[in-house]
Amino acid sequence: MAMVAVTTALLGFFAFVIMRVTTPQMTTLFTDLTAEDSSSIIKDLERQAIPFELRNEGAVIMVPKDKVTRLRMKLAEANLPKGGGVGYEIFDKSDALGTTSFVQNINHLRALEGELARTIRAIDRIQAARVHLVLPERPLFSRETPEPSASIVVRVRGSLEPQQIRAIRHVVASAVNGLKPQRVSIVDEGGRLLADGATKDADLAVGDERRTAYEKRMRNEVEAIVSSVVGQGRARVQLTADFDYNKVTQTSDKFDPEGRVLRSSQTREESAATAENTGQVTVNNELPGNQASGGAAARDQSKKSEETNNYEISRVTKTEVTEAGRVNRISVAVLVDGAYSKNEKGEMVYQDRSKEQLDRIATLVRSAIGFDQKRGDQVEVVNLRFAEAPSVPPVVEPGGLLGMLQFTKDDVMYVIELGVMMLLGLVVLFMVIRPLVKRILASEVVPVLPESTLPALVDGAAHEGGSGQALLPGSSAASQLIDVAQVQGQVHAQAVHRVGELAERNPNETASIVRQWLNEPAET
Repeated sequence: MAMVAVTTALLGFFAFVIMRVTTPQMTTLFTDLTAEDSSSIIKDLERQAIPFELRNEGAVIMVPKDKVTRLRMKLAEANLPKGGGVGYEIFDKSDALGTTSFVQNINHLRALEGELARTIRAIDRIQAARVHLVLPERPLFSRETPEPSASIVVRVRGSLEPQQIRAIRHVVASAVNGLKPQRVSIVDEGGRLLADGATKDADLAVGDERRTAYEKRMRNEVEAIVSSVVGQGRARVQLTADFDYNKVTQTSDKFDPEGRVLRSSQTREESAATAENTGQVTVNNELPGNQASGGAAARDQSKKSEETNNYEISRVTKTEVTEAGRVNRISVAVLVDGAYSKNEKGEMVYQDRSKEQLDRIATLVRSAIGFDQKRGDQVEVVNLRFAEAPSVPPVVEPGGLLGMLQFTKDDVMYVIELGVMMLLGLVVLFMVIRPLVKRILASEVVPVLPESTLPALVDGAAHEGGSGQALLPGSSAASQLIDVAQVQGQVHAQAVHRVGELAERNPNETASIVRQWLNEPAET
């Protein structure tokens, strides 16, 4: 029974080692799968008889590493995974002849929502997304068309940055005709409003985002340039920007008296002459060619000249529109740590930075932020000792043989696992199997007792036994103890068993017989 148990255990152990070694290394095929996509992919893998593993309640599927690329291309041919939504493939198998316009419009809306959800899921940190579009139709006899709107619910890993939220709004607005980014609302899985689609003013909607992005960008630039001087992790920068979100429109007219141009000119001249007659009024005097008989008459003449000139005066009309989002003032506070050096005992000693060095750092900060004194900008650089000296862990890059072969962490762990399995196999082989085999081989070699020794054993047992019992009971002791079955000297199993029992009962006599065998010279 012991031999059977040991053999079974060894067979099981080696079977486990062989199966573990021959099992292919599994890697991820797809992650974040829906129940529908996971079911379709599993059905396809079972049809192809490909081993797989399910993790995270079916959301992750593991397949052999050497088949990942081929399986992904094969599943992509079958439009898997679909992403948990309906896209434009809804029109692939539809019957267009018997479909009404209402159903076509609904299918188009579903397809558009599904495609937008797939596009949004492609963005980093977004696990799932649902899109709802409202595309109102223009009512009859209405002059105004209602604006479309959209609402998006996302499930994210961590939190989204402002530029990512703004990007989602613009992607959806650009894909839907007539939709404005301000009409897109975004909510996360916790019910927090990330973007408000009811805000009327676009500047107010993105004002805080612009200010936050500007402050972050300027802070990173200042911290990068200061850290290059004082050391990584030994500078803290806080930057505050005051923005003006008022939109100003200003119109001004300017007249130049020196820059005049003649537009039109009008000249008018008048002349008049009158004569006075002192004679009588007769028919003769009125006849033409009549000579005045009374002598020369006095004459009255008048002349009038008038000129009108119209000029155009130079006029400049200037309209200035100041967009919202102007920077009114920037305040920067920079806290730097001192310098550390080793003394004679090898201890780190803190030293304050000189005023000249702080002034140079302040000059660099002013240049980085575009300092404007008229605007009221303020920069403060203070040197104080940090509560705890920052420690920067060294970046260890893989080198040597590991870097040349470009082993990954999974490959290294797989090699270590194989090494441990081989080591355990060698330990079992040399510590268990080898002693067991030697014991079995030793038990099969049984010494053949010569015929002259058996009577001595019987006589010794009769004369030296303290109990007075015979070593071999019965008349024919030789036939009961040893039976030569073959020419090679093989001893019968029953006789060997009886010899063993006699040796246990009479240890002294057995020891004396063994000594006698040892003293006898070897036969040649």
